[in-house]
Amino acid sequence: MSEDLDKRKKKVLQAIIEEYIETAEPVSSNNLVKELECSSATIRNEMAELEKIGFIEKTHTSSGRVPSQKGYRYYVDELIRDDKLSKKEMEIIRDRLSTKVNDLEDLTKIATTTLSEITHYTTITIGPDVNNHTIVDIKFVLLGSRVLMAVILTDSGIIRESIIKFDEDINQDQVEDLTYLFRNKLVGKPLEQLNAPLEDFIMTEIKTGINIIKKVIAEINKIIRESQQIYLDGANKVFDMPEFKKVDVAKDFLNVLDAKDLVADVLNTGVAEDIKIYIGEETEKEELKNFSIVTFNHLLAGKDIGTIGIIGPTRMDYSKVISVMKYISKKINDDFKNGKI
Repeated sequence: MSEDLDKRKKKVLQAIIEEYIETAEPVSSNNLVKELECSSATIRNEMAELEKIGFIEKTHTSSGRVPSQKGYRYYVDELIRDDKLSKKEMEIIRDRLSTKVNDLEDLTKIATTTLSEITHYTTITIGPDVNNHTIVDIKFVLLGSRVLMAVILTDSGIIRESIIKFDEDINQDQVEDLTYLFRNKLVGKPLEQLNAPLEDFIMTEIKTGINIIKKVIAEINKIIRESQQIYLDGANKVFDMPEFKKVDVAKDFLNVLDAKDLVADVLNTGVAEDIKIYIGEETEKEELKNFSIVTFNHLLAGKDIGTIGIIGPTRMDYSKVISVMKYISKKINDDFKNGKI
């Protein structure tokens, strides 16, 4: 941020933004007199200066001011607090995250739902990119004479499953062959190393029919390519907010949710264990110009367990969102260290 605001301008800007986040109404100097313990004239002067440098804007329907995207950016970079959680909200988070899960992806889903519940915004989560996760087990289960289930387990507790259907019968002896050979080749290897040599190796060793092997390899590669799953929660919550009473904004939001890859692209640019905030046009995507996105990439013991993003209006309660994200992340990591996960 090029501008360096003095202490009073910072207080005025913070007060304007937090008042506007709370009320969704343009803020006048009279709104801030009691909080800032300054005269209305002094506050007006500071507001005029903030408007001149582009941190706040005048609306057409009121004498009050609203934050600009530039003002929001200064706020999240310089002024935001990350302790905006009540004891009750902390208890809710602890309760939700204490739910027993079968794998870490279930935990990510619970975190996604909890984040939406506390903040009242829409959450979109991308499952982990498992390419750098190491395979610890792979097995095949015969479900019928021509149906097989492949199960891959990684060192981070991520499980991938696929149902494979064949045009010819297979038997239990062939399934045992598959399990033995694939385990020998894949266990202890990162998923990203699975490529053409896998097929070459298997073809020279396996006694099972080539068509069966090719089908299994194709499905395993498909599991890897489609490893990132997208979860959505709280899509209806934002429509209670004033911004979404405008038909064009509501329509844009529905289009964004329908084309989840738009938000997925933003979530995939995050840095490990780093909260990222994209305000309006900062996403460089026309469809997202009226919205803000906050993302956080969760690492557990150095492994990616998914990226959570919150999407809402630029008048988002950034302080609450960041506070919840940090508390959820801390709780998950503490529980992991204490053997509760």
